[in-house]
Amino acid sequence: MSSSGSIDLGKGNQPNHVELGRKDDSKVHKMFLDPTGSHLLIALSSTEVLYVNRNGQKVRPLARWKGQLVESVGWNKALGTENSTGPILVGTAQGQIFEAELSASEGGLFGPAPDLYFRPLYVLNEEGGPAPVCSLEAERGPDGRGFVIATTRQRLFQFIGRAAAEGTEAQGFSGLFAAYTDHPPPFREFPSNLGYSELAFYVPKLRSAPRAFAWMMGDGVLYGSLDCGRPDSLLSEEKVWEYPEGVGPGASPPLAIVLTQFHFLLLLVDRVEAVCTLTGQVVLRDHFLEKFGPLKHMVKDFSTGQLWAYTERAVFCYHVQRESRDVWRTYLDMNRFDLAKEYCRERPDCLDTVLAREADFCFRQRRYLESAHCYAQTQSYFEEIALKFLEARQEEALAEFLQRKLASLKPGERTQATLLTTWLTELYLSRLGALQGDPEALNLYRETRERFRTFLSSPRHKEWLFASRASIHELLASHGDTEHMVYFAVIMQDYERVVAYHCQHEAYKEALAVLARHRDPQLFYKFSPILIRHIPCELVDAWIEMGSRLDARQLIPALVNYSQGGESRQVSQAIRYMEFCVNVLGETEQAIHNYLLSLYARGQPASLLAYLEQAGASPHRIHYDLKYALRLCAEHNHHHACVHVYKVLELYEEAVDLALQVDVDLAKQCADLPEEDEELRKKLWLKIARYVVQKEEDVQTAMACLASCPLLKIEDVLPFFPDFVTIDHFKEAICSSLKAYNQHIQELQREMEEATASAQRIRRDLQELRGRYGTVEPQDKCATCDFPLLNRPFYLFLCGHMFHADCLLQAVRPGLPAYKQARLEELQRKLGAAPPPAKGSTRAKEAEGGAAAGGPSREQLKADLDELVAAECVYCGELMIRSIDRPFIDPQHYEEEYLSWL
Repeated sequence: MSSSGSIDLGKGNQPNHVELGRKDDSKVHKMFLDPTGSHLLIALSSTEVLYVNRNGQKVRPLARWKGQLVESVGWNKALGTENSTGPILVGTAQGQIFEAELSASEGGLFGPAPDLYFRPLYVLNEEGGPAPVCSLEAERGPDGRGFVIATTRQRLFQFIGRAAAEGTEAQGFSGLFAAYTDHPPPFREFPSNLGYSELAFYVPKLRSAPRAFAWMMGDGVLYGSLDCGRPDSLLSEEKVWEYPEGVGPGASPPLAIVLTQFHFLLLLVDRVEAVCTLTGQVVLRDHFLEKFGPLKHMVKDFSTGQLWAYTERAVFCYHVQRESRDVWRTYLDMNRFDLAKEYCRERPDCLDTVLAREADFCFRQRRYLESAHCYAQTQSYFEEIALKFLEARQEEALAEFLQRKLASLKPGERTQATLLTTWLTELYLSRLGALQGDPEALNLYRETRERFRTFLSSPRHKEWLFASRASIHELLASHGDTEHMVYFAVIMQDYERVVAYHCQHEAYKEALAVLARHRDPQLFYKFSPILIRHIPCELVDAWIEMGSRLDARQLIPALVNYSQGGESRQVSQAIRYMEFCVNVLGETEQAIHNYLLSLYARGQPASLLAYLEQAGASPHRIHYDLKYALRLCAEHNHHHACVHVYKVLELYEEAVDLALQVDVDLAKQCADLPEEDEELRKKLWLKIARYVVQKEEDVQTAMACLASCPLLKIEDVLPFFPDFVTIDHFKEAICSSLKAYNQHIQELQREMEEATASAQRIRRDLQELRGRYGTVEPQDKCATCDFPLLNRPFYLFLCGHMFHADCLLQAVRPGLPAYKQARLEELQRKLGAAPPPAKGSTRAKEAEGGAAAGGPSREQLKADLDELVAAECVYCGELMIRSIDRPFIDPQHYEEEYLSWL
């Protein structure tokens, strides 16, 4: 023995060789590799142990281990690293269990040894004394407990206890084994003997807790689950699978065992046999060729899940793929349906088979509800399953089946949904009808009723129930279940049906409560004509509570039908709501105001005039129809109201005529309304005077009326008196009239005197103006163009401004109206065409005579032009004031001016 080798899986064609440095006849007894692949122990037949670290590639003997034939090693999966194994367990052929720890650190010649310590912990015994420790497995539970399973040839021991905390000084296994110094640990024993045994764990992934175990011993394979939470024993669900035919102590003994999720693999000299852990049946026999030599051992790589078998000449690798693909069939044959469904969940056809088998099994076991639940998930024929429950008279299970089928329907399956919802409703109603009235089944009735209501109100079924609501209502009606009719209508928000139901049963307040709760305007419009006949006050309160959500125009028909009886109570409720609409909501619809007028005219005449006066006297601001109001007031002989409408219509003569029939003072108020038309006022007052004179036949009263209006004179009233009235009755009035005339004449004389004095002052001012003059200096300049003034004809104003004639013309022209601008152009044209004045008196007179004969003279044209242009200073006169709102730059030339500044 000179070297050992290792294979890097990434470089399978380049194996690594390590020199052991041994020249004697020692052979390798066993090799032990930790789960991380970092630490390798080589046990020699000479009771020596060599240590190799993956990073060091140097063989180092373990001096403390010398003299011990190592049979098994229990690696520390929790504390092991690449540089240190942590506390580990070592089992020997003498039955001893040691605790040791290895370190990969390499010192110099006298550096530290790799074996930090090596101390005994326990001795395993069988009936004949100490027995070799065939297998050792150390694990840590999720709750901090530690456990060790050790096997001999015939026994399996369990050591359970509190593991030392990580990082503490005593973090090994001494405390766990110390608990069994006084009493032996629990163990399993089997009589048959192979001369050795082997323990295998199934670990789902690296560093996770093991899930199952398999112990290869003489009687077969002990298989079971590992439960770290059990206080007394870790092993559960144990069973012994006998070896397959041709395998065992008397035939071909198994050499090694490897455990996967659902199988354990037995290694024989010439083959590998895979046995299912669920059935014990052999599912695979893999024979090896003789050229490779006999098989030696098989192990499992927990990090990758690969299986490795080797002979003296070759190494073989097994890849486990889709191991669980047919496990569901096994579980199905064992009636373990939950596990079968778990392992075929992604295969719909297989899952359907499992569900159908489970449903049939539950049906045979008379677990009908569970059966219905499973049937609803299968693709079995719907009619067949329904008939099975009907024949078994299991209506409750049938309802469960139908309900789950309904929940699984797609949105487009409306026909099926209608069928199922209707059938379910019929089943529930039949069940409730059978239980109703039976005092012994009261609790069952309540429970069924609650389930029925849950079905009706389920959000999951809401779409289907809404689509089938008509047929469901028919079913409820056929069973006479009015309670659930209302309940279902409320759920479906079919409040119209609920309100109609209450109205049919004369429960008007309940109907109004539904309307008020859900505040649907359309339902108010529909049911108000019925409710107002029975609960008018409450209904009007509900209308007022709704406020602007209701359109009062659509409620007028209900009010009209209700108020046709003419009772004051009926009219008062209509008026109350109309007043709310007008005064609170501020309604401006003419129909509402007209209807309120009609109600006032019939039921509350006193409020009619107040309403009209409150509406105002402006025709553009009132909201009722004036002509309709006039006709309405006339029909009901409300004269005061008619007079007000006449005043709004500005029919003052009609207003005075009608007011004289009611009250003279009212007529006087009407006569004073046309303030701007004195002639009409006088006419109206004459009407009043005629009425007073002819009606009262009292001179004093007529005189008082005459005094009320300053427009009437005594001479206007005298024709109305009879002929027999003497002048003595008018003595005071005539004297007052004469005094007034005299006073008026005096005022006229005073005004004439003031006018004469004013005219004299004007004549004097004119005389003074004729003598005024202005002085122009040679350096004076035009106020517009700033050039010397005397160069061209000019104008001089009293304010001191001086302008060239053409400059003044240009400044005045834009401010003149259009017709004056046209006149100015005409004068300029005529002045240009007129002949210049001739020199000499004779020719001047002839020119004047010709101008007089043929048209205006040149001087007349210039005078007219001056009147247009020079009537006032362009800077100081009204022309400047009128141009204050004109822009400095003409908008038409703004763009040009703007560009000139750039």
